Amino acid sequence: MNRDATKSSRLRAGDLLRLGAGGLRTRPLRAVLSAAGIAIGIAAMISVLGISASSQAGLNAELDKLGTNLLTVEPGTDPDTGEPAPLPVSTVQTIARVEGVDTVSGTGKLERVSAYRNARVDPAESNALTVFATDDRLLGTLEARLALGTWLDRAPERYPTTVLGRRAADRLGITDVGEEVWIGDRYFTVLGVLDAVPLAPEIDTAVLVNGDAAKRYLGHDGRPTKVYERSADALVETVRAMLPRAANPEKPQYVAVSRPSDALKARQAADASFTGLLVGLGSVALLVGGIGVANTMVIAVMERRGEIGLRRALGAARRHISRQFLMEALLLSCLGGLAGAGLGAAVSAGYALSRGWPVAVPLTALGAGVAATVVIGAIAGLYPALRAARTPPTVALAAP
Repeated sequence: MNRDATKSSRLRAGDLLRLGAGGLRTRPLRAVLSAAGIAIGIAAMISVLGISASSQAGLNAELDKLGTNLLTVEPGTDPDTGEPAPLPVSTVQTIARVEGVDTVSGTGKLERVSAYRNARVDPAESNALTVFATDDRLLGTLEARLALGTWLDRAPERYPTTVLGRRAADRLGITDVGEEVWIGDRYFTVLGVLDAVPLAPEIDTAVLVNGDAAKRYLGHDGRPTKVYERSADALVETVRAMLPRAANPEKPQYVAVSRPSDALKARQAADASFTGLLVGLGSVALLVGGIGVANTMVIAVMERRGEIGLRRALGAARRHISRQFLMEALLLSCLGGLAGAGLGAAVSAGYALSRGWPVAVPLTALGAGVAATVVIGAIAGLYPALRAARTPPTVALAAP
């Protein structure tokens, strides 16, 4: 054949696409298995990123709802004794006088008091519950909600009543208000049960008693062991700086002030690190899929040497052969990438909906995932394509 005619021959994009698709259709099972390797890698990466993004969106929505302006004050450690430095009895009142404080409430842990379902329960079976003395403002300060019943302010202050955290009620077997639990040496009537309190998880396992009742029946000394404070968002840092001296004027250095929402953000950061690990594993799976594509294309070149020789003998140039096999590799990878992107997005959405999170699958992750498959397909198909193009027609036709 005329060498100039070979050089001037062209392979249009549409014809190239049909040739590549035809090569895959001749070996459908092998193509599906190779594309599945790519799809698994992409699906793993996108599902991990999607679940992480949905979790972050859910956490941010939760923080927006609860607010990040809650500060807590607790006794710090006295370096001389190694023990917590107790807060004064007047801590809640002095903090309430700080400029910028909107609301403040405290709880006092009753160290030697436990709660039981009734007086006949073995004292060793405490269910890891903690009894706290508190005041009427705790519910509003924590922006907590009652799952059932009413708050402590609906009964006389000295009357033996209690409100239970969500998990405390479960462990005590309380299902309705009006039931009684044994606290200290007497029965207390259950007024209500709280919903979960995300920014104060210690309340979930708490048995809450009015401060006056705790002094009268349980020997509470009136000292708070933890104080909760809220202020306007713009004033949080200013108030935070003043809280140690307001809480304990004599020993402000022994006062610990923290923001519970920071713990949630730290958890989010830990989740992000774990997400990075899983993305790395997804990348390994993607690499394995790319190797599978390369292996498929090498075998395809070996099996189709007769076809290659015939096309070369009929005038196909080397570049036509190389482009054909490169197109097959790209199509194989793109099919796997699109399938993996769809599967990953579906897994992310399903998991997010099952947890009650907003569905947040990053579009950039979908685009990057498909783009990565194109790159991997090009790299995986480059060598087999060049090998096919370099096969002399006579050798290819003589192949069995």
